[in-house]
Amino acid sequence: MRLSDFDFDLPPDRIALHPVEPRDAARLLHVRQDGLSDRIVRDLPQILRKGDVLVSNDTKVIPAQLEGRRRDARIEVTLLTPEKGTETVRWWSFARPGKKLKLGDRVDFAPDFAAHVAAKAEDGQVLLDFGSDPAAFTERLARHGWMPLPPYIRKSRAVERRDDQDYQTIFAQREGAVAAPTAGLHFTPDLLAALTALGVESHRVTLHVGAGTFLPVKTDNVAEHRMHAEYGEISAATAAAINRAKEEGRRIVAVGTTSLRLLESAAQDGRLLPFAASTDIFITPGFKFQIVDLLMTNFHLPKSTLFMLVSAFAGRERMREAYSYAIANGYRFFSYGDASLLERAS
Repeated sequence: MRLSDFDFDLPPDRIALHPVEPRDAARLLHVRQDGLSDRIVRDLPQILRKGDVLVSNDTKVIPAQLEGRRRDARIEVTLLTPEKGTETVRWWSFARPGKKLKLGDRVDFAPDFAAHVAAKAEDGQVLLDFGSDPAAFTERLARHGWMPLPPYIRKSRAVERRDDQDYQTIFAQREGAVAAPTAGLHFTPDLLAALTALGVESHRVTLHVGAGTFLPVKTDNVAEHRMHAEYGEISAATAAAINRAKEEGRRIVAVGTTSLRLLESAAQDGRLLPFAASTDIFITPGFKFQIVDLLMTNFHLPKSTLFMLVSAFAGRERMREAYSYAIANGYRFFSYGDASLLERAS
C-alpha cells in the first residue's frame, strides 16, 4: 500500500478549532454496511441496543505544553513520554528550537520550576530532568503548563483556558496522556445515563495517548512506517466482562481509535487478555479484528495512520465514500470535530 492510497482533499474550513456545545450535540455519521445516516451523538441510545458493551479510554490529559527560557532564548516544550525507573522526574520531550539546547542546559519555566537537559536523541527529542520531587513536579506542571492542543490548532489560534475543560473527556481519571482520546469528548452525563437505562454495559481501559499520534507518515510505502509506542492497561475484570459479552454474542463498541488499538493489542485467539504494557500496533487494511464490532471515532486527516485504521475497520472504499459525503455535507473534522459510528466490514 502506498501513502497516496489514503489521501483525499480536505478543505481547511472543515477542520474544527472549537467543539460544539453541548458536547453530545455534535453530528454523528452512522456508517452502516448498507449505507450512511445523518444523526447526532445524542441519538446513540436509538442506534445501540441492550447488551452492547461500550469501552472508553479513561486516560487524563496533563498540561504538557510549557514555555520557558534558556538564558536569552525562548524555548517551547511539549512533554511526550516519562522515563521509567529513574530517581528523578524525567520526560522525553519535543523542544523548539531544540538545536539551541545542549547537555546540561537549564530551562526555566517559572521561578520555582526548571529542568536540565539530560540527553538528546537523534530524532530531535530531548530528555528533561525536573528533579527528585514528583509531587512538586505535578503541582508546578498544573500551575504553569497548558493543554497540549494539536499542532494544527496551535497554528490557527491561541491556547485558551477553556481548553482545560474542552480537551478533557468525561471519562478522564488516570493522568498520563499528552493528547486527548477525542471520541470521548462527545459524551455527557445525560448521554451516559440514557445508555445505561437502555441496558448498554460500560467499561474503561487506559491508553496514555502520546503526541506521536499527530506525527505525519513520511514513508511512501506504508509498511515502512514505524508507530510510536503508548502505554496501556486492561484489568482482568474488564477483560473477563468483554470475553463474556463476546461469548454471548453481544457487540463491543470502542469509543475511539485508542480504545480499539488497545483492545486489539491485547487480543489472542479471539479472546481479550489482561494487559499492562506499551503497544505500537499499526492497523492498516488487511488487519484481522478480533474484539471490536463497532467504532465511534472522529473524522481524521488525509494520509494519517488513523484514516488507515478506519479504512481497515470499515473498508477502504466505504470510508472514502463516507468521507466524501462528510466533506460535501459540512461535517467538522479532527479533534474538536464531529463523530462517526462505523460498523465493522464483514
